[in-house]
Amino acid sequence: MKLSHIPAALDAVRARGEYRTISDLRMESAARGTGRDGTARLVFHSNDYLGMTHEPAVIAAARDALRWGTGSGGARLTSGASFELSDLEAELARFKGYEAALVFNTGYMTNLGVLYGLADKRDVIFSDSLNHASLIDGCRISRASVAVYPHSDMDALRRLLRDTPCEGERFIITDGVFSMDGDVADLPALAELAHTYHARLLVDDAHATGVIGETGRGTAEYWHLPGVIDLQVGTLSKALGSEGGFLCASRPVVEWLRNRSRPFIFSTAIGPATAAAALAALRLLEADPAHYLGRLRRNTALLRDALTEAGLPLLAGHTPILPLVMGDPGKTAAFADRCRAEGLLLSAIRPPSVPEGTSRIRLTVTAAHSTDDIDRAASILIRTWRALS
Repeated sequence: MKLSHIPAALDAVRARGEYRTISDLRMESAARGTGRDGTARLVFHSNDYLGMTHEPAVIAAARDALRWGTGSGGARLTSGASFELSDLEAELARFKGYEAALVFNTGYMTNLGVLYGLADKRDVIFSDSLNHASLIDGCRISRASVAVYPHSDMDALRRLLRDTPCEGERFIITDGVFSMDGDVADLPALAELAHTYHARLLVDDAHATGVIGETGRGTAEYWHLPGVIDLQVGTLSKALGSEGGFLCASRPVVEWLRNRSRPFIFSTAIGPATAAAALAALRLLEADPAHYLGRLRRNTALLRDALTEAGLPLLAGHTPILPLVMGDPGKTAAFADRCRAEGLLLSAIRPPSVPEGTSRIRLTVTAAHSTDDIDRAASILIRTWRALS
């Protein structure tokens, strides 16, 4: 695009109700924040599902690691990194049941780095149509052919696997929990198709780690199917309350990516405090999953039941992602603005984040919310829905 065309293009974005702005917010917990004007906000758009970013033990671990500096000083293959980062990788691998793990700078960078490092022009990637943007962009830079199947349509995927020629490796890639709909991938069917057609299965557990499964281990635990996912990626920035992303896989795969994944090789390593915070959060979850997951699931059920009983058309599901599909982007933005005026922050998701005609209010529940928080949010949401309907 010519730079001179940008003002007119921005006007068109505004006219479609898709214009976005950034609002500064100082988070006091996963459930509350304060704006620059000092106004208190009730937060229902955070991905800090377990409230780990404000757990005293997590903060203490990060503070203690600051003794070793605020940054790493370089890429890991040239400068190394803190002990905490290697310890985190070992703990992630054990937690997920793999031989090894590799930490990247962000969850987005993880998907780019893994697909760039493993797939090439002889391979075919079979991708769910509602996969996260990082998986989509990872497909684009991988040089592999890409076949997109309709969301969770296993019959369509089977036909594609059967009919698509492939000289190299087949990869099936999917979100574990889909970030905009809150539904869970059909892992039993995906695993069966991967086995039948000799494909490698990659699952992005960004919104599943610490969220689903009896102990928060994610999609494989949720379906009671350990060992069927070849490549499991995830993020440290959601339930683990820090920053960064990770891959869990066999040791040879991890060693290959350490040597050949450009997004890993040429990125400065995350700092010791960041790694220490994620490691502390992971250990808290491992030590008492019932405590964190129990609160998260109770709060999710309370809000979902209140909104459903009032007639709000939430998408079906039981994860802490509660989408209220409104269709029109302008109406979606207006809904979010009215809620914000009453002190409730939520996400107005519009294209290109979701397909045209599916703009939605996306609510995320955390373990840090109180019953009073849930009641207040439900009251505001119901009142706003009735006013705009």
